[in-house]
Amino acid sequence: MPVPSGPPRILAIHAHPDDVEFQCAGTLALLKQQGCPITIATMTPGDCGSAEHTADEIAEIRRAEARKSAELLGADYMCLEFRDLSIVVDNPSRGKVVEALRRARPDIVLTAPPVDYMTDHEITSVLVREACFSASVPNYSTRQWDPAPPLGSIPYLYYVDAIEGIDYFGNPLKPDFVIDVTSTFDLKQKMLSCHESQRNWLRKQHGIDEYLEKSERWAAARGREIGAKYGEAFRQHTGHPYPGDNRLGELLRLGELLKKPKTK
Repeated sequence: MPVPSGPPRILAIHAHPDDVEFQCAGTLALLKQQGCPITIATMTPGDCGSAEHTADEIAEIRRAEARKSAELLGADYMCLEFRDLSIVVDNPSRGKVVEALRRARPDIVLTAPPVDYMTDHEITSVLVREACFSASVPNYSTRQWDPAPPLGSIPYLYYVDAIEGIDYFGNPLKPDFVIDVTSTFDLKQKMLSCHESQRNWLRKQHGIDEYLEKSERWAAARGREIGAKYGEAFRQHTGHPYPGDNRLGELLRLGELLKKPKTK
């Protein structure tokens, strides 16, 4: 597949505000350093992420937190306005995600993994995968207001880590590669700290009072796999007819930042 001229456009799209920060903000910061225009998108505004606020109230809070985080990176932010625990695979949903891709016009897409601990993540993965294909089909109509034109080609598609890198049964999921994000980890944590509402929610709902510490522990675990302090792991979707050469790897290999995880 021909390499686009100039820095590629990046779309990082995950289910909820803070998912992108947890799983790939360090990599996004490296890409931003190379001049890549970046858009962060969330499927929902995180409207179920509170035990104190109404759905509308917490949605407004979390959109503001997501915008603040994106601004630290110099990225755009958009919310597709699905609702928590209500993302489904159907044609209206597919049309919304295709429209988001056609508006962002990415060359590279980073999204949720196919297997993760909750269905919002997994359905996001399915919809984004389908949208990457459908967005370049001229006769596919999104049935959205003022629709954007189709993409010229299928973008490169990468999946971020599942939470803690495991499947439903606690078995490890092996990534294709790990990116050394040591140099951008402080920014990653600052972006994550913008999501202040989620510390209270996780503490009450899940008994977790270690929002940033959990992020650091997992990044350190992935980093150890490549001999780095901190890392973020990815798998690439290379099935027909998605592009199979590793564009993300080629971009970040310039600084010797990308390595295959060590085999045991």
